[in-house]
Amino acid sequence: MTSQSSARVDSITPAAKPKVHGPIDMTFLGRQTLGDENLALEVLRLFDEMQKTYYARLETSTSVPDLLQHLHTLRGAASGVGAFALAELAKAAEEELRAGKPVNPERIDDLGLAVHEASAFIAEQVEAA
Repeated sequence: MTSQSSARVDSITPAAKPKVHGPIDMTFLGRQTLGDENLALEVLRLFDEMQKTYYARLETSTSVPDLLQHLHTLRGAASGVGAFALAELAKAAEEELRAGKPVNPERIDDLGLAVHEASAFIAEQVEAA
């Protein structure tokens, strides 16, 4: 790296970079909860329960309308707390189903992995508080 290119990298301030540090954008969540850390933790706890519940419902759904409902709910909740990767996975699965495509088992597995990662991240946040 030349000194000119390293100067450009160094000129990016930490404030300009989002604090994502995991599967949930904590800066976004902080704005959603008006900076109240206790409220943010409670929102994370509630989201964790909800994401596990709706993922379990996805796994046992037997109709496209049920799948769409559970995916849409998971997507909305994930977007609300800053779990944007999970929201995007749910959105993609929802769009595929709405387009008449069959359920993609890999997509559902990816959703499960994202739920697991978010749950582990939430547990770390709660324990650190």
